[in-house]
This record gives sequence, structure tokens and C-alpha cells, in this order.
Amino acid sequence: MEEELLLVDPLCGYGLSNSAAEVLRSAGLPSELASHEVYACEVELRSPACGDVGLAVESLRRGREALCHAGATLVGAGLHPSMEFGTAELVDSPRYRRVHDEMRGLITRSPECALHVHIGMPDAETAVHAANGMRVWLPLLQAVSANSPWWFGRDSGMASSRWAMVRAYPGRGVPPVLADYAAYEELVATAGKAGGFADYTYLWWDVRPHPRHGTIEIREMDAQSRSGHVQAVAALAHALAILEAERPRHEHLPSEAIGWSVFRAARDGMDAEILDGSGEVLPVGVVLTGLLRKFADRTENWATAAAEGAQRLLEDGSGSQAQRRTIERAGFGALLPALAALTTA
Repeated sequence: MEEELLLVDPLCGYGLSNSAAEVLRSAGLPSELASHEVYACEVELRSPACGDVGLAVESLRRGREALCHAGATLVGAGLHPSMEFGTAELVDSPRYRRVHDEMRGLITRSPECALHVHIGMPDAETAVHAANGMRVWLPLLQAVSANSPWWFGRDSGMASSRWAMVRAYPGRGVPPVLADYAAYEELVATAGKAGGFADYTYLWWDVRPHPRHGTIEIREMDAQSRSGHVQAVAALAHALAILEAERPRHEHLPSEAIGWSVFRAARDGMDAEILDGSGEVLPVGVVLTGLLRKFADRTENWATAAAEGAQRLLEDGSGSQAQRRTIERAGFGALLPALAALTTA
């Protein structure tokens, strides 16, 4: 698992703090567990490969704790709710100077933070099969992870305004159905030639095979404030990937249909009506309740963890709903202190 977190300064109104280098140096975490992202106000925590979601989340929680002990104030959210447009500072390195040269003004609009979940696969063909199947679950994962309703000091009207931000980059969105691993390799080669890149990781699909790690990666979910929500979302993604890996080959819905459903999930969050695994359009709560019953029929630990995660999401709602409740109750000025408190609770 990988989570990107914002650094803020509580002495300056919880504005962004470009202190990632100093915080990482003080925290002393190994580079495989904590590192820079492209933004100077952002850090990425990574778990090692773990046998279950709980162990992975505990690793991330210890990382949060180490950063706080090093003097950091962390905020887990898809976007900073009130930063000024176009003022993001990048880490000064050859890699990120190259990223800026390629993405230009897109990369300086605002730091954005994601939660990525990798699920290990036994072989390449199973990875492609499971990634194909996970496409239809992208709307659900988008809805439950939405945690960025505010951008640039205004309510975006979206549950995840970060979703709209990242769609401006190339290589994003719902991937095509892949016939097999050879088709994936051919697509990577063709896209790389057109885009001028040699690394398959420039295909930033919402779900993708990740050959270097032997996983499929579910990407583009908003970073979460509460560690408990990190665990709930990750357990759900883990279980769905297992179910899709086990599922016999079948017809898949077109990317265009799934993409529209993802948009509704990003816009309406937990209140959305979305595609479920069978292709029906249902309220998010109905889809989660159906999965709860499905997981209850399984005895494996991953199914139990997913059922607990689904139940928590049904009870708590999403981060975007919690942000709006905070503003309704205490005003916009209370939002960033509340997000920081939740992130380190």
C-alpha cells in the first residue's frame, strides 16, 4: 500500500508546508517506507508486502507516527481545501524537473494525494484477468474513498474534486479490456512510442497490472484522513480483486460506461447510483450491503476484513461527507484542524 499525505503548518493557518526533505530526514524512516513525492509539501508512506491488510495499515500508521514525532503536521485528503491555485512547489531533482517539463502548468495547479493498493497475483495472466474484472468495481471504490470536496477555498460540488484534477493528465482513467498479457505488452509498447516514454508505469490507469511488483494496483482513490478508513477501503479492494481473480472469464462492460459511472461516483460520493459487479445501476449503499452478504458466506480472513470494512463505510460514510459535516457544524476554519486531528488520531 502507498498513501500520499500533505504537510501543513498549524502556526500559519494550516497552509501547506514545503518541508518534506527536512521531515523525512528527521523521521529516519528507510526510503522503501517513506519518501518524497513530486511536491515539496507531500510525503509518501509505503507498507512492505504483507499477508493481510491489517498488517499493511499498521505499517502506514507507524509511518504517520514517526513523521509526527519528527515535527510534521499531516493531513490525509485528496486535495488541500484552501490552497491558492498554481502555487505548488516541486521537489528540486532531475526526475521532477523532467516531470515539470513534460506536464508544465498541470503539475503546479495543486498537490494531490492518492491511496494506492497493490494485490499480489500468482502469474501474469491472472493479473490481467483480475484487472479486467476490477474495472467494474472502480465506481464503488471511487465513491467510498472520495475525500476532496473543497478546492481553492470553494466547495467544488464534487465528492472528489481531486478526481477531476487528475483527469487532465494523459494515461488516466478506466483501462481497456486486455485479451491477455501479450496484449498488455503490445499496448504498452505502442503507447510508449506515441507518448515518448519507455516505462509502463506512465500508463496511470485506475487499475493496472504492475509487473515489477507482481501485482495489480488499484490507483486514484483519494488519500484518507482516518487510518480506519484506509483499512476499510483497502480491505474492500483486496477482497474484490480476489473475487475477480477467481471469477471465470466473461463479457466485460465497455470502458465508456464504467467511466460515466466513475464520474457519478466522484460527483455524488456515497449518494451516487453506480454500476455494480453485475452491470446493474444501484445506490452505493445497496451495492455495499450486497457485498456484505457475499463476504459473510466466505470464511477466509480477507472476507471477514472486507465485511468489517464495508460495514464501517456504511456506518461512517466517506471522508467527503465528514468534511462537509465539519463545515456545517463549525465553519470552514475548523476543517483543516479537524483533518489534521483525524490523520494523527
